[in-house]
Amino acid sequence: MIKGVEKIKWTLIIFLALLLLSGSVEISHGLEAENKIHSPRIVNIINFVRQCEPRIDWITQEVLYQTVVEQIKTIKQYNFKATFLLQYDALTDPRYQKLMKELPADKFEVGAWWEIPQPLVEKSGLKWRGRYPWDWHADVGFATGYTPEEREKLIDTYMEDFKKIFGSYPKSVGSWFIDAHSLKYMHEKYGIVASCNCKDQVGTDGYTLWGGFWSGGYYPSQVNAYMPAQSQEKQIPVPIFRMLGSDPIHQYDSGLGTMNQRVISLEPVYEKGGGDERWCRWYFDWFVNEPALNFAYVQVGQENSFTWKRMAQGYQVQMKILEELVKNGKILLQTLSETGKWFKENYRVTPPTSVVVLKDHSEKNLRTVWFNSRFYRANLLWEQGTLRFRDIHLFDENMVSDYLKEPGTSSQCFYYTLPLVDGFYWSSAQTIAGLKFKSGDGKELKGDNLVVNDSPAGALLLSWPTRSLAGEISIQLNENSLIISAAGRLKNNWYLELSTAAEAELPFLKIEPQKLSGKFRNWTYVVWLKSGRFIKEQDTPLKIIPHNNRIVIDLSPREK
Repeated sequence: MIKGVEKIKWTLIIFLALLLLSGSVEISHGLEAENKIHSPRIVNIINFVRQCEPRIDWITQEVLYQTVVEQIKTIKQYNFKATFLLQYDALTDPRYQKLMKELPADKFEVGAWWEIPQPLVEKSGLKWRGRYPWDWHADVGFATGYTPEEREKLIDTYMEDFKKIFGSYPKSVGSWFIDAHSLKYMHEKYGIVASCNCKDQVGTDGYTLWGGFWSGGYYPSQVNAYMPAQSQEKQIPVPIFRMLGSDPIHQYDSGLGTMNQRVISLEPVYEKGGGDERWCRWYFDWFVNEPALNFAYVQVGQENSFTWKRMAQGYQVQMKILEELVKNGKILLQTLSETGKWFKENYRVTPPTSVVVLKDHSEKNLRTVWFNSRFYRANLLWEQGTLRFRDIHLFDENMVSDYLKEPGTSSQCFYYTLPLVDGFYWSSAQTIAGLKFKSGDGKELKGDNLVVNDSPAGALLLSWPTRSLAGEISIQLNENSLIISAAGRLKNNWYLELSTAAEAELPFLKIEPQKLSGKFRNWTYVVWLKSGRFIKEQDTPLKIIPHNNRIVIDLSPREK
Protein backbone atom coordinates (compact mmCIF):
# COMPACT_ATOMS: atom_id res chain seq x y z
CA MET A 1 0.00 0.00 0.00
CA ILE A 2 2.84 2.37 0.93
CA LYS A 3 4.61 1.53 -2.31
CA GLY A 4 1.43 2.42 -4.23
CA VAL A 5 1.15 5.77 -2.45
CA GLU A 6 4.81 6.49 -3.16
CA LYS A 7 4.28 5.67 -6.84
CA ILE A 8 1.28 8.02 -7.04
CA LYS A 9 3.23 10.74 -5.23
CA TRP A 10 6.19 10.51 -7.64
CA THR A 11 3.84 10.41 -10.59
CA LEU A 12 2.25 13.65 -9.37
CA ILE A 13 5.66 15.23 -8.79
CA ILE A 14 6.81 14.34 -12.31
CA PHE A 15 3.51 15.59 -13.76
CA LEU A 16 3.81 18.92 -11.91
CA ALA A 17 7.45 19.29 -12.95
CA LEU A 18 6.54 18.76 -16.59
CA LEU A 19 3.68 21.23 -16.23
CA LEU A 20 5.98 23.85 -14.72
CA LEU A 21 8.60 23.19 -17.38
CA SER A 22 5.98 23.61 -20.10
CA GLY A 23 4.84 26.82 -18.48
CA SER A 24 8.39 28.13 -18.23
CA VAL A 25 8.93 27.41 -21.92
CA GLU A 26 5.78 29.32 -22.76
CA ILE A 27 6.85 32.19 -20.51
CA SER A 28 10.31 32.21 -22.10
CA HIS A 29 8.85 32.35 -25.61
CA GLY A 30 6.47 35.03 -24.45
CA LEU A 31 9.34 37.16 -23.17
CA GLU A 32 11.24 36.68 -26.41
CA ALA A 33 8.21 37.78 -28.37
CA GLU A 34 7.67 40.71 -26.03
CA ASN A 35 11.30 41.79 -26.36
CA LYS A 36 11.10 41.56 -30.13
CA ILE A 37 7.94 43.67 -30.25
CA HIS A 38 9.44 46.11 -27.78
CA SER A 39 12.25 46.88 -30.26
CA PRO A 40 15.35 47.14 -28.07
CA ARG A 41 17.39 50.33 -28.28
CA ILE A 42 20.98 49.11 -28.32
CA VAL A 43 23.97 51.33 -27.53
CA ASN A 44 27.63 50.41 -28.01
CA ILE A 45 30.35 52.55 -26.45
CA ILE A 46 33.19 52.07 -28.93
CA ASN A 47 36.50 53.92 -28.69
CA PHE A 48 39.24 53.22 -31.18
CA VAL A 49 42.87 53.75 -30.39
CA ARG A 50 45.92 54.88 -32.36
CA GLN A 51 49.44 55.20 -30.99
CA CYS A 52 50.44 58.20 -33.13
CA GLU A 53 48.83 61.23 -34.78
CA PRO A 54 51.17 62.82 -37.35
CA ARG A 55 48.79 65.56 -38.47
CA ILE A 56 49.09 67.81 -35.39
CA ASP A 57 52.38 68.33 -33.54
CA TRP A 58 50.97 68.79 -30.05
CA ILE A 59 49.08 65.49 -30.19
CA THR A 60 51.88 63.33 -28.85
CA GLN A 61 51.83 59.65 -27.95
CA GLU A 62 51.41 60.68 -24.31
CA VAL A 63 48.37 62.85 -25.14
CA LEU A 64 46.82 59.94 -27.04
CA TYR A 65 47.48 57.51 -24.20
CA GLN A 66 46.07 59.81 -21.53
CA THR A 67 42.93 60.26 -23.66
CA VAL A 68 42.27 56.52 -23.43
CA VAL A 69 43.02 56.57 -19.70
CA GLU A 70 40.39 59.29 -19.20
CA GLN A 71 37.84 57.45 -21.37
CA ILE A 72 38.27 54.32 -19.25
CA LYS A 73 38.07 56.32 -16.04
CA THR A 74 34.79 57.91 -17.15
CA ILE A 75 33.26 54.61 -18.27
CA LYS A 76 34.20 52.93 -14.98
CA GLN A 77 32.62 55.81 -13.07
CA TYR A 78 29.24 54.76 -14.49
CA ASN A 79 29.96 51.01 -14.41
CA PHE A 80 29.23 50.79 -18.16
CA LYS A 81 30.24 48.21 -20.72
CA ALA A 82 32.52 49.39 -23.53
CA THR A 83 34.61 48.24 -26.48
CA PHE A 84 38.13 49.43 -27.26
CA LEU A 85 39.45 48.70 -30.75
CA LEU A 86 43.24 48.82 -31.08
CA GLN A 87 45.20 49.79 -34.15
CA TYR A 88 48.31 47.62 -34.53
CA ASP A 89 50.74 50.27 -33.27
CA ALA A 90 48.68 50.61 -30.07
CA LEU A 91 48.28 46.83 -29.81
CA THR A 92 52.05 46.35 -29.69
CA ASP A 93 52.67 49.23 -27.24
CA PRO A 94 53.33 47.78 -23.73
CA ARG A 95 51.49 50.68 -22.07
CA TYR A 96 48.24 49.95 -23.92
CA GLN A 97 48.69 46.23 -23.34
CA LYS A 98 48.95 46.76 -19.58
CA LEU A 99 46.04 49.21 -19.58
CA MET A 100 43.74 46.84 -21.45
CA LYS A 101 44.72 43.72 -19.53
CA GLU A 102 43.76 45.41 -16.26
CA LEU A 103 40.19 46.01 -17.45
CA PRO A 104 37.46 43.65 -16.12
CA ALA A 105 36.59 41.23 -18.92
CA ASP A 106 32.89 41.25 -18.10
CA LYS A 107 32.70 45.00 -18.76
CA PHE A 108 35.33 45.73 -21.41
CA GLU A 109 35.93 44.17 -24.79
CA VAL A 110 39.21 44.61 -26.66
CA GLY A 111 39.09 44.24 -30.44
CA ALA A 112 40.84 45.37 -33.61
CA TRP A 113 40.78 48.76 -35.32
CA TRP A 114 41.56 47.96 -38.95
CA GLU A 115 43.72 50.81 -40.17
CA ILE A 116 47.15 49.83 -41.44
CA PRO A 117 50.21 51.51 -39.84
CA GLN A 118 53.86 51.08 -40.76
CA PRO A 119 54.78 48.49 -38.07
CA LEU A 120 52.04 46.11 -39.27
CA VAL A 121 53.10 46.39 -42.90
CA GLU A 122 56.77 45.78 -42.22
CA LYS A 123 56.11 42.96 -39.73
CA SER A 124 54.10 41.30 -42.53
CA GLY A 125 57.06 41.45 -44.91
CA LEU A 126 55.64 44.23 -47.07
CA LYS A 127 57.05 47.63 -48.07
CA TRP A 128 55.66 50.72 -46.38
CA ARG A 129 54.49 53.38 -48.85
CA GLY A 130 53.20 55.95 -46.38
CA ARG A 131 54.29 59.49 -45.60
CA TYR A 132 54.19 58.88 -41.83
CA PRO A 133 54.14 55.84 -39.49
CA TRP A 134 50.34 56.07 -39.79
CA ASP A 135 49.01 57.54 -43.04
CA TRP A 136 45.26 58.12 -43.42
CA HIS A 137 45.30 58.02 -47.25
CA ALA A 138 43.07 55.20 -48.46
CA ASP A 139 45.71 53.47 -50.60
CA VAL A 140 48.11 53.20 -47.64
CA GLY A 141 46.23 53.29 -44.35
CA PHE A 142 43.40 50.89 -45.25
CA ALA A 143 43.27 47.29 -46.45
CA THR A 144 41.71 48.44 -49.75
CA GLY A 145 45.18 49.71 -50.77
CA TYR A 146 46.62 46.19 -50.75
CA THR A 147 46.12 43.05 -52.86
CA PRO A 148 43.93 40.28 -51.41
CA GLU A 149 47.05 38.21 -50.71
CA GLU A 150 48.67 41.14 -48.90
CA ARG A 151 45.51 41.71 -46.88
CA GLU A 152 45.65 38.13 -45.62
CA LYS A 153 49.28 38.58 -44.54
CA LEU A 154 48.35 41.76 -42.65
CA ILE A 155 45.44 40.00 -40.95
CA ASP A 156 47.54 36.98 -40.00
CA THR A 157 50.21 39.19 -38.44
CA TYR A 158 47.69 41.21 -36.43
CA MET A 159 45.74 38.17 -35.24
CA GLU A 160 48.83 36.21 -34.21
CA ASP A 161 50.17 39.11 -32.16
CA PHE A 162 46.76 39.85 -30.63
CA LYS A 163 46.48 36.25 -29.46
CA LYS A 164 50.01 36.29 -28.02
CA ILE A 165 49.13 39.39 -26.02
CA PHE A 166 45.54 38.68 -24.94
CA GLY A 167 45.31 34.88 -25.20
CA SER A 168 42.59 34.73 -27.85
CA TYR A 169 41.60 36.31 -31.15
CA PRO A 170 39.46 39.47 -31.19
CA LYS A 171 35.73 39.03 -31.75
CA SER A 172 35.17 42.52 -33.20
CA VAL A 173 36.92 44.44 -35.95
CA GLY A 174 36.09 48.04 -36.87
CA SER A 175 37.25 50.42 -39.59
CA TRP A 176 36.06 53.51 -41.44
CA PHE A 177 35.59 51.11 -44.33
CA ILE A 178 36.49 47.47 -44.76
CA ASP A 179 36.60 45.27 -47.85
CA ALA A 180 34.64 42.07 -48.26
CA HIS A 181 37.70 39.88 -48.81
CA SER A 182 39.24 40.92 -45.48
CA LEU A 183 35.98 40.63 -43.56
CA LYS A 184 35.23 37.16 -44.90
CA TYR A 185 38.80 35.99 -44.22
CA MET A 186 38.67 37.30 -40.63
CA HIS A 187 35.41 35.47 -40.03
CA GLU A 188 36.35 32.16 -41.61
CA LYS A 189 39.87 31.88 -40.17
CA TYR A 190 39.63 33.81 -36.90
CA GLY A 191 35.95 33.73 -35.99
CA ILE A 192 35.09 37.42 -35.69
CA VAL A 193 31.40 37.98 -34.93
CA ALA A 194 30.88 41.73 -35.44
CA SER A 195 32.22 44.69 -37.36
CA CYS A 196 31.51 48.41 -37.62
CA ASN A 197 32.09 51.03 -40.30
CA CYS A 198 31.69 54.75 -40.88
CA LYS A 199 28.41 56.59 -41.29
CA ASP A 200 27.37 57.74 -44.76
CA GLN A 201 29.42 60.71 -45.87
CA VAL A 202 30.68 62.47 -49.00
CA GLY A 203 34.33 63.47 -49.21
CA THR A 204 35.15 63.63 -45.48
CA ASP A 205 38.89 62.93 -45.16
CA GLY A 206 38.73 61.72 -48.76
CA TYR A 207 36.34 58.88 -47.94
CA THR A 208 32.92 58.62 -49.61
CA LEU A 209 30.37 56.04 -48.48
CA TRP A 210 27.01 56.85 -50.03
CA GLY A 211 23.65 55.17 -50.41
CA GLY A 212 24.15 52.30 -47.97
CA PHE A 213 22.22 50.88 -45.02
CA TRP A 214 21.75 54.20 -43.25
CA SER A 215 21.71 53.07 -39.61
CA GLY A 216 21.67 49.94 -37.49
CA GLY A 217 23.25 46.70 -38.70
CA TYR A 218 23.30 44.60 -41.86
CA TYR A 219 24.84 41.45 -43.30
CA PRO A 220 27.14 42.51 -46.16
CA SER A 221 27.46 40.96 -49.59
CA GLN A 222 30.34 38.55 -50.11
CA VAL A 223 31.61 40.76 -52.96
CA ASN A 224 30.99 44.19 -51.42
CA ALA A 225 31.14 44.89 -47.67
CA TYR A 226 29.29 48.20 -48.04
CA MET A 227 26.40 46.56 -49.89
CA PRO A 228 23.73 44.71 -47.87
CA ALA A 229 23.10 41.19 -49.14
CA GLN A 230 19.60 40.09 -50.11
CA SER A 231 20.08 36.36 -49.55
CA GLN A 232 21.61 34.23 -46.84
CA GLU A 233 23.63 32.37 -49.47
CA LYS A 234 25.47 35.48 -50.67
CA GLN A 235 26.04 37.26 -47.37
CA ILE A 236 29.02 37.32 -45.05
CA PRO A 237 27.58 36.12 -41.71
CA VAL A 238 29.14 39.00 -39.78
CA PRO A 239 26.87 42.00 -39.11
CA ILE A 240 28.32 45.44 -39.76
CA PHE A 241 27.01 48.28 -37.59
CA ARG A 242 27.02 51.91 -38.74
CA MET A 243 29.03 54.21 -36.47
CA LEU A 244 29.01 57.82 -35.31
CA GLY A 245 25.30 58.66 -35.04
CA SER A 246 24.55 61.04 -37.92
CA ASP A 247 22.04 63.83 -37.44
CA PRO A 248 19.13 62.16 -39.30
CA ILE A 249 17.70 65.50 -40.45
CA HIS A 250 20.61 67.85 -41.16
CA GLN A 251 23.69 65.72 -41.98
CA TYR A 252 22.33 64.71 -45.38
CA ASP A 253 21.99 68.23 -46.80
CA SER A 254 25.12 69.72 -45.28
CA GLY A 255 27.34 70.95 -48.09
CA LEU A 256 24.84 70.74 -50.95
CA GLY A 257 26.46 71.92 -54.18
CA THR A 258 29.99 71.47 -52.82
CA MET A 259 30.47 67.68 -53.13
CA ASN A 260 31.93 67.67 -49.63
CA GLN A 261 29.72 67.15 -46.58
CA ARG A 262 30.27 68.67 -43.18
CA VAL A 263 29.95 66.45 -40.12
CA ILE A 264 26.93 66.66 -37.80
CA SER A 265 27.11 63.58 -35.60
CA LEU A 266 27.12 62.18 -32.08
CA GLU A 267 30.91 62.38 -31.92
CA PRO A 268 31.53 64.35 -28.71
CA VAL A 269 34.20 66.55 -30.27
CA TYR A 270 31.65 68.44 -32.43
CA GLU A 271 30.21 71.52 -30.74
CA LYS A 272 27.09 71.55 -32.94
CA GLY A 273 26.49 67.83 -32.48
CA GLY A 274 27.68 65.38 -29.84
CA GLY A 275 29.42 68.08 -27.87
CA ASP A 276 26.20 69.99 -27.21
CA GLU A 277 23.98 68.69 -24.40
CA ARG A 278 20.79 70.07 -25.96
CA TRP A 279 21.53 68.33 -29.25
CA CYS A 280 22.42 65.05 -27.46
CA ARG A 281 19.19 65.06 -25.46
CA TRP A 282 17.23 65.66 -28.66
CA TYR A 283 19.07 62.76 -30.32
CA PHE A 284 18.42 60.25 -27.55
CA ASP A 285 14.83 61.43 -27.11
CA TRP A 286 13.76 60.29 -30.57
CA PHE A 287 16.14 57.32 -30.38
CA VAL A 288 14.28 55.79 -27.40
CA ASN A 289 10.74 57.15 -27.91
CA GLU A 290 9.91 57.13 -31.64
CA PRO A 291 8.83 53.99 -33.54
CA ALA A 292 11.73 51.74 -34.60
CA LEU A 293 11.32 48.51 -36.55
CA ASN A 294 12.99 45.46 -34.97
CA PHE A 295 15.63 47.42 -33.05
CA ALA A 296 17.48 50.72 -32.97
CA TYR A 297 21.26 51.06 -32.71
CA VAL A 298 23.78 53.79 -32.07
CA GLN A 299 27.50 53.92 -31.34
CA VAL A 300 28.81 56.30 -28.70
CA GLY A 301 32.51 57.06 -28.31
CA GLN A 302 35.46 58.73 -30.02
CA GLU A 303 38.84 57.98 -31.53
CA ASN A 304 41.69 59.08 -29.26
CA SER A 305 43.18 61.26 -32.05
CA PHE A 306 40.65 63.96 -31.11
CA THR A 307 42.22 64.11 -27.60
CA TRP A 308 40.55 64.28 -24.21
CA LYS A 309 40.67 68.06 -23.84
CA ARG A 310 38.60 68.42 -27.02
CA MET A 311 36.11 65.63 -26.35
CA ALA A 312 35.82 65.65 -22.54
CA GLN A 313 32.79 67.90 -22.22
CA GLY A 314 30.69 66.06 -24.82
CA TYR A 315 31.88 62.65 -23.65
CA GLN A 316 30.85 63.29 -20.06
CA VAL A 317 27.50 64.78 -21.13
CA GLN A 318 26.72 61.65 -23.13
CA MET A 319 27.70 59.30 -20.31
CA LYS A 320 25.37 61.22 -17.97
CA ILE A 321 22.49 60.86 -20.46
CA LEU A 322 23.21 57.14 -20.90
CA GLU A 323 23.13 56.69 -17.14
CA GLU A 324 19.63 58.21 -17.01
CA LEU A 325 18.44 55.99 -19.87
CA VAL A 326 19.90 52.83 -18.33
CA LYS A 327 18.25 53.56 -14.96
CA ASN A 328 14.89 54.05 -16.70
CA GLY A 329 15.26 50.84 -18.71
CA LYS A 330 15.24 52.72 -22.01
CA ILE A 331 18.44 51.33 -23.56
CA LEU A 332 20.52 48.18 -23.62
CA LEU A 333 24.27 48.77 -23.27
CA GLN A 334 26.38 46.05 -24.89
CA THR A 335 29.86 45.47 -26.23
CA LEU A 336 30.18 45.29 -30.00
CA SER A 337 30.63 41.52 -30.04
CA GLU A 338 27.60 41.04 -27.76
CA THR A 339 25.49 43.01 -30.23
CA GLY A 340 26.91 40.98 -33.10
CA LYS A 341 25.98 37.71 -31.38
CA TRP A 342 22.51 39.03 -30.52
CA PHE A 343 21.96 40.07 -34.12
CA LYS A 344 22.96 36.67 -35.47
CA GLU A 345 20.78 34.83 -32.94
CA ASN A 346 17.73 36.86 -33.94
CA TYR A 347 18.13 37.40 -37.70
CA ARG A 348 19.19 35.03 -40.46
CA VAL A 349 19.09 37.88 -42.99
CA THR A 350 19.17 41.64 -42.52
CA PRO A 351 15.93 42.85 -40.89
CA PRO A 352 14.14 46.11 -41.77
CA THR A 353 14.96 49.02 -39.46
CA SER A 354 13.79 52.61 -39.22
CA VAL A 355 14.63 56.03 -37.81
CA VAL A 356 11.72 58.36 -37.10
CA VAL A 357 12.32 61.99 -36.08
CA LEU A 358 9.18 64.13 -35.80
CA LYS A 359 10.72 67.01 -33.86
CA ASP A 360 13.63 69.16 -34.99
CA HIS A 361 16.28 70.65 -32.72
CA SER A 362 16.67 73.61 -35.09
CA GLU A 363 14.44 76.54 -36.04
CA LYS A 364 13.89 74.97 -39.48
CA ASN A 365 11.29 72.66 -37.89
CA LEU A 366 11.96 69.72 -40.21
CA ARG A 367 10.88 66.08 -39.76
CA THR A 368 12.29 62.95 -41.32
CA VAL A 369 11.80 59.20 -41.65
CA TRP A 370 14.49 56.71 -42.67
CA PHE A 371 13.70 53.13 -43.68
CA ASN A 372 16.27 50.39 -44.31
CA SER A 373 15.81 46.86 -45.57
CA ARG A 374 18.05 44.33 -47.27
CA PHE A 375 16.62 45.55 -50.61
CA TYR A 376 16.72 49.36 -50.36
CA ARG A 377 16.79 52.44 -48.20
CA ALA A 378 14.40 55.38 -48.37
CA ASN A 379 14.22 58.77 -46.71
CA LEU A 380 11.29 61.18 -46.50
CA LEU A 381 11.69 64.81 -45.45
CA TRP A 382 8.86 67.08 -44.27
CA GLU A 383 9.73 70.75 -44.80
CA GLN A 384 7.45 73.78 -44.39
CA GLY A 385 4.35 71.72 -45.03
CA THR A 386 5.72 69.81 -48.03
CA LEU A 387 6.82 66.18 -48.19
CA ARG A 388 9.34 64.59 -50.53
CA PHE A 389 11.42 61.46 -50.93
CA ARG A 390 14.87 62.90 -50.38
CA ASP A 391 16.60 59.58 -51.03
CA ILE A 392 15.94 56.09 -52.40
CA HIS A 393 18.90 53.78 -53.04
CA LEU A 394 18.73 50.15 -54.14
CA PHE A 395 20.91 47.28 -52.93
CA ASP A 396 22.26 44.48 -55.14
CA GLU A 397 24.41 41.76 -53.58
CA ASN A 398 25.93 40.99 -57.00
CA MET A 399 27.42 44.47 -57.49
CA VAL A 400 31.14 43.88 -57.05
CA SER A 401 33.19 46.41 -55.10
CA ASP A 402 36.04 48.11 -56.92
CA TYR A 403 38.34 46.82 -54.18
CA LEU A 404 37.33 43.16 -54.01
CA LYS A 405 40.26 41.83 -56.04
CA GLU A 406 42.27 44.92 -56.95
CA PRO A 407 43.98 47.41 -54.62
CA GLY A 408 42.85 51.01 -54.69
CA THR A 409 45.51 53.39 -56.00
CA SER A 410 43.89 56.68 -55.00
CA SER A 411 44.30 58.57 -51.73
CA GLN A 412 40.49 58.56 -51.65
CA CYS A 413 37.98 55.73 -51.33
CA PHE A 414 34.50 55.39 -52.86
CA TYR A 415 31.66 53.04 -51.93
CA TYR A 416 28.22 53.46 -53.53
CA THR A 417 24.89 51.72 -54.04
CA LEU A 418 22.31 52.23 -56.83
CA PRO A 419 20.36 55.52 -56.89
CA LEU A 420 16.69 55.94 -57.70
CA VAL A 421 16.47 59.29 -55.89
CA ASP A 422 19.60 61.11 -54.71
CA GLY A 423 18.86 64.35 -52.92
CA PHE A 424 22.53 65.16 -52.38
CA TYR A 425 24.29 64.46 -55.69
CA TRP A 426 21.34 65.60 -57.82
CA SER A 427 20.96 68.92 -55.99
CA SER A 428 22.76 72.21 -56.36
CA ALA A 429 23.04 75.23 -54.08
CA GLN A 430 20.02 76.66 -55.94
CA THR A 431 17.90 73.55 -56.63
CA ILE A 432 17.03 70.86 -54.09
CA ALA A 433 16.40 67.45 -55.65
CA GLY A 434 13.66 65.11 -54.55
CA LEU A 435 10.62 63.05 -55.51
CA LYS A 436 7.76 65.39 -54.65
CA PHE A 437 4.04 64.89 -54.04
CA LYS A 438 1.87 66.93 -56.41
CA SER A 439 -1.83 67.37 -57.08
CA GLY A 440 -3.39 66.85 -60.50
CA ASP A 441 -3.00 70.54 -61.39
CA GLY A 442 0.79 70.34 -60.92
CA LYS A 443 0.99 72.15 -57.58
CA GLU A 444 3.10 70.73 -54.79
CA LEU A 445 0.97 69.32 -52.01
CA LYS A 446 0.93 71.01 -48.61
CA GLY A 447 0.00 69.24 -45.42
CA ASP A 448 0.25 68.84 -41.69
CA ASN A 449 2.49 66.71 -39.52
CA LEU A 450 3.38 63.13 -40.34
CA VAL A 451 1.92 60.29 -38.31
CA VAL A 452 4.15 57.20 -38.17
CA ASN A 453 3.51 53.69 -36.85
CA ASP A 454 5.48 50.48 -37.04
CA SER A 455 3.71 47.18 -37.53
CA PRO A 456 4.39 43.60 -36.39
CA ALA A 457 4.74 42.60 -40.03
CA GLY A 458 7.90 44.70 -40.36
CA ALA A 459 6.40 47.59 -42.31
CA LEU A 460 6.51 51.28 -41.49
CA LEU A 461 3.17 53.05 -41.97
CA LEU A 462 2.98 56.80 -42.62
CA SER A 463 -0.07 58.99 -43.00
CA TRP A 464 0.10 62.64 -44.06
CA PRO A 465 -3.06 64.78 -43.82
CA THR A 466 -2.93 67.33 -46.61
CA ARG A 467 -4.48 70.76 -46.67
CA SER A 468 -4.50 70.51 -50.46
CA LEU A 469 -7.91 69.19 -51.52
CA ALA A 470 -8.56 68.10 -47.90
CA GLY A 471 -7.03 64.68 -48.44
CA GLU A 472 -4.50 62.29 -46.96
CA ILE A 473 -1.46 60.49 -48.36
CA SER A 474 -0.73 57.00 -47.02
CA ILE A 475 2.72 55.45 -47.41
CA GLN A 476 3.66 51.89 -46.54
CA LEU A 477 7.38 51.10 -46.48
CA ASN A 478 7.67 47.32 -46.79
CA GLU A 479 10.79 45.20 -46.86
CA ASN A 480 10.73 44.92 -50.64
CA SER A 481 8.33 47.61 -51.89
CA LEU A 482 6.82 51.07 -51.50
CA ILE A 483 3.02 51.42 -51.54
CA ILE A 484 1.47 54.89 -51.79
CA SER A 485 -2.21 55.84 -51.99
CA ALA A 486 -4.49 58.82 -51.28
CA ALA A 487 -7.87 59.46 -49.66
CA GLY A 488 -10.47 62.22 -49.54
CA ARG A 489 -10.73 64.70 -52.37
CA LEU A 490 -7.12 63.91 -53.23
CA LYS A 491 -8.08 60.42 -54.39
CA ASN A 492 -7.11 59.87 -58.07
CA ASN A 493 -5.83 63.45 -58.18
CA TRP A 494 -2.12 63.20 -57.29
CA TYR A 495 1.24 61.95 -58.57
CA LEU A 496 4.98 61.97 -57.82
CA GLU A 497 7.46 64.14 -59.71
CA LEU A 498 11.26 64.12 -59.57
CA SER A 499 12.99 67.49 -59.55
CA THR A 500 16.78 67.81 -59.93
CA ALA A 501 19.40 70.42 -60.67
CA ALA A 502 19.78 71.03 -64.40
CA GLU A 503 23.38 69.83 -64.35
CA ALA A 504 22.65 66.60 -62.43
CA GLU A 505 23.92 63.43 -64.11
CA LEU A 506 21.02 61.00 -63.82
CA PRO A 507 21.53 57.24 -64.23
CA PHE A 508 18.30 56.57 -66.14
CA LEU A 509 18.85 54.79 -69.47
CA LYS A 510 15.26 54.06 -70.48
CA ILE A 511 11.89 54.88 -68.96
CA GLU A 512 8.97 52.62 -69.89
CA PRO A 513 5.48 52.62 -68.32
CA GLN A 514 6.21 49.80 -65.85
CA LYS A 515 9.99 49.65 -66.02
CA LEU A 516 12.82 52.07 -65.33
CA SER A 517 16.28 50.99 -66.50
CA GLY A 518 19.41 52.59 -65.09
CA LYS A 519 23.17 52.35 -65.14
CA PHE A 520 25.47 53.54 -62.38
CA ARG A 521 29.25 53.01 -62.33
CA ASN A 522 28.96 50.39 -65.08
CA TRP A 523 26.28 48.44 -63.21
CA THR A 524 22.85 48.15 -64.83
CA TYR A 525 19.65 47.82 -62.81
CA VAL A 526 15.90 48.15 -63.19
CA VAL A 527 12.95 49.21 -61.07
CA TRP A 528 9.48 47.78 -61.69
CA LEU A 529 6.11 49.32 -61.02
CA LYS A 530 3.45 46.88 -59.88
CA SER A 531 0.89 49.66 -59.96
CA GLY A 532 1.24 53.02 -61.71
CA ARG A 533 3.16 54.40 -64.70
CA PHE A 534 6.63 55.88 -65.19
CA ILE A 535 6.60 58.93 -67.48
CA LYS A 536 9.41 61.15 -68.80
CA GLU A 537 8.54 64.56 -70.16
CA GLN A 538 10.66 67.21 -71.82
CA ASP A 539 11.01 69.39 -68.74
CA THR A 540 10.68 66.62 -66.13
CA PRO A 541 13.13 63.71 -65.76
CA LEU A 542 10.56 61.40 -64.13
CA LYS A 543 6.93 61.27 -63.07
CA ILE A 544 5.13 58.38 -61.40
CA ILE A 545 1.39 58.37 -62.09
CA PRO A 546 -0.86 56.20 -59.85
CA HIS A 547 -3.16 53.51 -61.20
CA ASN A 548 -6.48 53.12 -59.37
CA ASN A 549 -5.14 55.60 -56.82
CA ARG A 550 -2.07 53.47 -56.00
CA ILE A 551 1.63 53.50 -56.72
CA VAL A 552 3.47 50.28 -55.91
CA ILE A 553 7.23 50.32 -56.54
CA ASP A 554 8.97 46.95 -56.46
CA LEU A 555 12.42 47.45 -54.92
CA SER A 556 13.37 43.79 -54.52
CA PRO A 557 15.93 41.98 -56.70
CA ARG A 558 14.73 42.04 -60.25
CA GLU A 559 15.54 40.79 -63.72
CA LYS A 560 17.56 43.13 -65.84
